[in-house]
Amino acid sequence: MSYLVLARKYRPKTFSEMVGQEHVVQALTNALTQQRLHHAYLFTGTRGVGKTTVSRILAKSLNCQGPDGRGGITATPCGVCPACVAIDEGRFPDYTELDAASNRGVDEVQGLLEQAVYKPVQGRFKVFMIDEVHMLTNTAFNAMLKTLEEPPEYLKFVLATTDPQKVPVTVLSRCLQFNLRPMPPEVVLEHLDHVLAAEAIAAEPQALRLLARAARGSMRDALSLADQAIAFGGGRVEEAQVRQMLGSADRSHVFALIEALARGDGLAVVQTSDLLRTHGLSAASTLEDMSAVLQRMAVLQAVPQMAAQADADDPDEAEIARLAALLPADETQLLYSICLHGRTELGLAPDEYAALTMALLRLLAFKPAQAPQAGMAEKKTPLKPAPADAPPAAAAAAAVAPAPAFPVSVPAARPVAVPTAVAPVAVAATLAEPAPAAVVPATARVDDARPAAVATAQTSRSIAQPEAAPPAPRPAVRLPVRAPEEIGKKMPSVGVDQAHAAINTVAIPVHAAPEPGARTQPLRSASASAALVSTEEGDVWHATVQRLVQDGAITALTRELALQSQLIARDGDHWLLRIERESLNQPTAHERLRAALAAAGCAREISVEVGRVSDSPALRNAHAADERQRRAEAIVHADPYVRQLMREFGARIVPGSIRPEP
Repeated sequence: MSYLVLARKYRPKTFSEMVGQEHVVQALTNALTQQRLHHAYLFTGTRGVGKTTVSRILAKSLNCQGPDGRGGITATPCGVCPACVAIDEGRFPDYTELDAASNRGVDEVQGLLEQAVYKPVQGRFKVFMIDEVHMLTNTAFNAMLKTLEEPPEYLKFVLATTDPQKVPVTVLSRCLQFNLRPMPPEVVLEHLDHVLAAEAIAAEPQALRLLARAARGSMRDALSLADQAIAFGGGRVEEAQVRQMLGSADRSHVFALIEALARGDGLAVVQTSDLLRTHGLSAASTLEDMSAVLQRMAVLQAVPQMAAQADADDPDEAEIARLAALLPADETQLLYSICLHGRTELGLAPDEYAALTMALLRLLAFKPAQAPQAGMAEKKTPLKPAPADAPPAAAAAAAVAPAPAFPVSVPAARPVAVPTAVAPVAVAATLAEPAPAAVVPATARVDDARPAAVATAQTSRSIAQPEAAPPAPRPAVRLPVRAPEEIGKKMPSVGVDQAHAAINTVAIPVHAAPEPGARTQPLRSASASAALVSTEEGDVWHATVQRLVQDGAITALTRELALQSQLIARDGDHWLLRIERESLNQPTAHERLRAALAAAGCAREISVEVGRVSDSPALRNAHAADERQRRAEAIVHADPYVRQLMREFGARIVPGSIRPEP
């Protein structure tokens, strides 16, 4: 007789033999006892948690005939009647299992549904079990919807899937859904102990713990790993052999790594990593075991009362408690995050052990230094910025660190305070060429925007300035720019210090008041596309539209229709308008504009035609904005300060930076 694997040999035959799924067992048991049977069940969960097993037990409960052949629907099938035996052996004619992973088309589903019209041959119910139902095509799902919603009274559907998100909601709404949970390691460990005891196989508790953790919530995986461990150990299940089989690091190595990291011993970390390489242990398993230990440590640090609930039979608990007291809580959290992210980096590195070492040394790089050590670079403390309201001299003193006693080469120019004109508009300007450098004493303030290089030379020599990095943006400093009527007056000359005073903005007062309803940004495109030809009707229409906009009588599309249109003629209470785009003349906007004009006492009826527009409120606003822009640019270019800066220091006005007063 061929060997039957443990996962099949110890498959539960009744609900009482199932472990880890008490919530599903209780619901089905009560439903069978009270005869409240649904026509369709959906079991979801990861692999190896009992979906197919529950389906077979449910089929036996529905068709069990009892030892004497007189039984009925029961929550405890006998397991000896012909129906129970045939279902266990997979030859019951009224129980059909369909693997949707390989039979996912509409033809296979229709072939199954054709059997639904026939009553059961031997049992009370026909049970159709469709495994991995999410693999069915949309056509196959649609083919079974009607039968799934209203099946015959003798037909029950049992669906199973590992991915319920891919099952259409039309199917989910027709089923009673049960979610089978992944099994905790403790439950898996207990069941493995029971199975191996029944097989009379000696097993070490720590070996079973390793198998339970490696199963990741799947009982079938745990029993398959137990089969492999029995074969690997020659009939015995020992911890060392299981670790070698799984490729996982010994917990002693994990504890040694965490202790070395807690003490900041980089040499021990590297040596332990090399030892893992020598023994061929998995780097991914090492990080996984470290994550599990660190998680337990974090729990003990946050909730010390959990130490009393620790498993006394687990020898690792005492060591975990000792490390939890050794490593600070914040470093525990940091190391846990590093271990989690380090697992994703193993595949990116050419050598996974090098990636493991780098992940472990990362904590030492972020670990706060207790004291400066020889050969280690001193961490630089960032300079604290001076308060915003501090005077320039105080700001300069706060921004400078202690300097050496020899001369350094720094830019000669430095910011100075200049009068600030009150103006709401700014024009940007930058220096095209840096000012020449000059040798100044080391105690002089170094300009933040132009850092100087300090060389280790003799104090009697001046040091040439090396190639500097691109200068950082300077803070904005406003310079006075006069109005046109003041240009004839004599202005003081601009000094070098003022020229280098972070010339970022030039304030200009532009006193042209904006027209009501005008746009804040100049509409150059509008003025360039059409020439403005002022008309008497245009004056009336512009004033009317501006008043309606200010009063809020027209908004959105209605306002745009009024701004883009031109008044052609007025005939009493009837006004004729013209627009260039037909899309603006929507019936709703047309009616709202007519109502607004009627309410303002202007016109009771309006007509709109399509044609070329030469005098619309939008064109007038755009031309007014262009005129204000040209006036602002003329003021700036004619100002003596600006002209002197451009002539003597190569300053330039940043294009597009001049903005007129709104």
